[in-house]
Amino acid sequence: MKFPGMSTSKKIVITGVTRGLGRALAEEFIRGGHTVIGCGRGAEGIFDLRFAHAAPHDFSVVDVAAPVKVDLWAERVTGIHGAPDLLINNAGVMNTLAPLWKIQPEDFSRVMDINVKGVANVIRAFVPDMVKAGRGVIVNLSSGWGRSVSPEVAPYCASKWAIEGLTRALAEELPDGMAAIPLNPGVIDTDMLRQCWPDDAASNQKPDEWAKRAAKIILGFGPKDNGRPASV
Repeated sequence: MKFPGMSTSKKIVITGVTRGLGRALAEEFIRGGHTVIGCGRGAEGIFDLRFAHAAPHDFSVVDVAAPVKVDLWAERVTGIHGAPDLLINNAGVMNTLAPLWKIQPEDFSRVMDINVKGVANVIRAFVPDMVKAGRGVIVNLSSGWGRSVSPEVAPYCASKWAIEGLTRALAEELPDGMAAIPLNPGVIDTDMLRQCWPDDAASNQKPDEWAKRAAKIILGFGPKDNGRPASV
């Protein structure tokens, strides 16, 4: 069954697919009749997805912070599936909560390597084939902290402000018929939120509830939305 208004199934690439919003979106897209190609760092989560969803769905263990591994993954994926119709950069991590001057260099680098460089690595690997095909939508998951700030999450804020700028600049580089959109998912009860507010996170909506609404909105994105910040 396709989502209302969607006449054909889409090939959807999602990073960070083993848990949280990535896993919820993958399940919702698959339920809607679309083909999901996903990656994640956790082998156990990837094997679980492979067991639950056979071909044409395709799941791989990939660290988006490693450009060579991303390139090899993209080469295999596009060789089998062709250029994706929808590319969702969802993979992300949170820093250890602390004032900026107490954040360790390796912690800051880890956030930037995954949240910013990881997105650039995936775009570099997949978007050339999308450009050749003359179609496709890139959705980069941002955050409310990509448009505002809070104490003790400065590295994460910096990474998501970077995603806002990176995505809107990319939008100006894409040919007609394509789109790049920074998407703020809102406040969801994920592991990342529990890391920040363990006592309050459970009072927010769950990833599965969010994905039911978000999947339809994301599938509705097109050239008309290029460069326009969006929220769910």
